[in-house]
Amino acid sequence: MDQLVGSHEIAQRLGLSHPQSVHLWRRRYPDFPEPVAKLTQGFVWDWRDVQRWARKTSRLD
Repeated sequence: MDQLVGSHEIAQRLGLSHPQSVHLWRRRYPDFPEPVAKLTQGFVWDWRDVQRWARKTSRLD
């Protein structure tokens, strides 16, 4: 279940200080992964998709 993440978890795992940065990336970079679910409380991503994107764009080693 730790593969399903929201913007807060993504920010933590990538060392970002603000979860809002994830939403900025989503709007700014068309290749940012699509959420696997859109809930009333927010978006949910598969961490593996975000991790691949972060590595490809040098945001994660």
